[in-house]
Amino acid sequence: MREIKFRCSSIGKLMTEPKSLKEGPLSVGAKTYIRELAAQEIFGVDFVVSSKAMEKGIQCEQDSIDLFNRVRGLSLVKNSERRSNEFLTGECDLFNLRARRGHDIKTSWSVATFPISTVDCEDKLYDWQMRGYMALWDAAEWEVNYCLVDTPDKLIGFEPLPLHVVSHIPEYMRVTSWTIQRDPVKEAAMYQKVMHARAYFAQVVAEFDASHPEMHILEAA
Repeated sequence: MREIKFRCSSIGKLMTEPKSLKEGPLSVGAKTYIRELAAQEIFGVDFVVSSKAMEKGIQCEQDSIDLFNRVRGLSLVKNSERRSNEFLTGECDLFNLRARRGHDIKTSWSVATFPISTVDCEDKLYDWQMRGYMALWDAAEWEVNYCLVDTPDKLIGFEPLPLHVVSHIPEYMRVTSWTIQRDPVKEAAMYQKVMHARAYFAQVVAEFDASHPEMHILEAA
């Protein structure tokens, strides 16, 4: 069985702390996520989750990058390189090679979900995601940049248009950023969790194999 590497975008799911010693080094939530990964590995299929907010993020990614570049006076281009180390794999959004600084682009669903200050941006899952990118790109810091752009008409549905048509709002008001500094202690903790996750992943696969033998012995009549 291959040695699993965890995506930066999901590493935060491993980092939640157990509520008791009985749980061991991995929380119940982390174990649930690992079992899901094991099922995907066993059956050779990705469990795709979709929503209107996610669809907007995909469809409007370049709009958000263009907005971010204009506001910051930059000309960064969408990254297409996937990097991996012994533990992680990831494909970041933007990397400023000259500044050795990365940028993640989050396209907000609407005005109602757009964070208006840095304190509103902070998210534990995103924090760990950026730490993964910093490790892979050897960067000292990484920014999470929330961008507010017009929502495609076909995605809006019945929500009020003013929540989604935002291009009339000054551009500098439509980018909110949060910076995360690299921390070697947290990075080491992340790798330690991956080691525990790998052991549990192997255990789950072994449990499946044991409970699903290729041939069954016929029961006596």
